[in-house]
Amino acid sequence: MRIAVLGGDGFVGWPTALHLSELGHEIHILDNLSRRWIDTELGVQSLTPMDSIQERCRIWHQETGRKIHFHLLNLATEYERLKQWLAEYRPGAVIHFAEQRAAPYSMKTDRHKVYTVNNNTNATHNLLAALVETGIDAHLVHLGTMGVYGYSTVGAPIPEGYLDVQIDTPAGKRDQQILYPTRPGSVYHMTKSLDQILFQFYAQNDGLRITDLHQGIVWGTHTDQTRRHEQLINRFDYDGDYGTVLNRFLIQAAIGYPLTVHGTGGQTRAFIHIQDSVRCVELALKDAPQAGERVRIFNQMTETHRVRHLAEMVAKLTGAEVAYLPNPRKEAEENDLIVRNDQFLALGLKPITLAEGLLSEVVEVARKYAHRIDRTRVPAVSAWTKDIAKRVEHDPEGKRLRSVS
Repeated sequence: MRIAVLGGDGFVGWPTALHLSELGHEIHILDNLSRRWIDTELGVQSLTPMDSIQERCRIWHQETGRKIHFHLLNLATEYERLKQWLAEYRPGAVIHFAEQRAAPYSMKTDRHKVYTVNNNTNATHNLLAALVETGIDAHLVHLGTMGVYGYSTVGAPIPEGYLDVQIDTPAGKRDQQILYPTRPGSVYHMTKSLDQILFQFYAQNDGLRITDLHQGIVWGTHTDQTRRHEQLINRFDYDGDYGTVLNRFLIQAAIGYPLTVHGTGGQTRAFIHIQDSVRCVELALKDAPQAGERVRIFNQMTETHRVRHLAEMVAKLTGAEVAYLPNPRKEAEENDLIVRNDQFLALGLKPITLAEGLLSEVVEVARKYAHRIDRTRVPAVSAWTKDIAKRVEHDPEGKRLRSVS
């Protein structure tokens, strides 16, 4: 099948493109390379050295004989080019990763908030409108986030997308299913919540076939495909804006940096290994909805953990120290998170859990490339509000020059 991977140069997009290519699909990456420009803006680079997307595709062809095609295109601003591309290539499936993915980055300043909304929402709507206009019967698979549900404690398992409710009518109570109410905790999560409404409309109005994957926090480095050649390695973010919490702990441990737990560390998060993430996309592609069906929603996660328990686990494994710092986010100090993921398990997913060997593998990768780490970029300092910004800790290691007078 011809598959368009939008945002295929990114953290999850690249290993997904490789995985699907190895399965025999014809892969076309569409990307504006904005994540690389954000590296330049933030003054930080991937822990792992990344070649250009063209070179990565060349190495993949050299190693496997399979081609991955790259097209430089901005979904959010180049609607006519996107529509023309779809009309010409007519993919059987479109995988949509092409959104700014970091909650802290989306909260840095008003400019970052505006950019995140413009980029993410316009990209999604442009894609939906172009699919309708070209008449392509492509299965759209979108990478969403568990964060649309929020991180408060509701006392019941979070279902996969839809909630059974009873409403009062003049004729009595009536059963109905509604989209599970969103409670986004950042501008980034808000854009993913807006995506849900756009998908609901275009599925019911135009019969688009859509699967929305509400993904947990991704951890790990390698997939079976990225191991095949050093130049195929995935990007690995460690900075306070883009580094995911478990990967950041493992990198901090590798370089002798304190494990930075914000607040009490009682925040419970959902997690998934990068190898499971690409496997879930494959499973979702095989289980496409029919035209006229409602949006199919999966909770793409395999386990939940409290942040402080993760820090304790990594500290026990590596001997690292744990530092409790003020929380730059506006969120509950403690929450429980119970999540249903029955659909992927029913489709045959055998989850990779937080095995010590895989944790050690990430630490070894971090140690190998430790010379590329800028320690000043490790702290998470993007604050959710101006008041919170006043108490953010910029120097967890205590290395800043201090007055003695």
